[in-house]
Amino acid sequence: METRCVKIKLKPGSLERVRAWAAELNRRPDEVLATLRDEQVIVEAVFLDSNSDGDYLIYFMKAVSFEHAYTVVQKSPHPIDAYHEQFKRDTWDGSKVLETLIDFDRIES
Repeated sequence: METRCVKIKLKPGSLERVRAWAAELNRRPDEVLATLRDEQVIVEAVFLDSNSDGDYLIYFMKAVSFEHAYTVVQKSPHPIDAYHEQFKRDTWDGSKVLETLIDFDRIES
């Protein structure tokens, strides 16, 4: 199992779009969970961090393999994935994988 946390800088003025994206995903949990199953992603949580430097998304994920997840999402038949990819193009202004210092879980494989 792999763990990743990514800090994503948002384009200025995109908070309304970010909140609409989150609301849309929360309205479509069956589709989101179906794509996570296909990607073999076990946990995906996204947090918003706003400070004087700008707005950021903090993505926390656990997956069997991030390489596998990336390959699957590129060929995904799920409309929610196309929606998410467009959201990223519209709002993301860069990203940085954060250093993992501690990673424990009790998720049974």
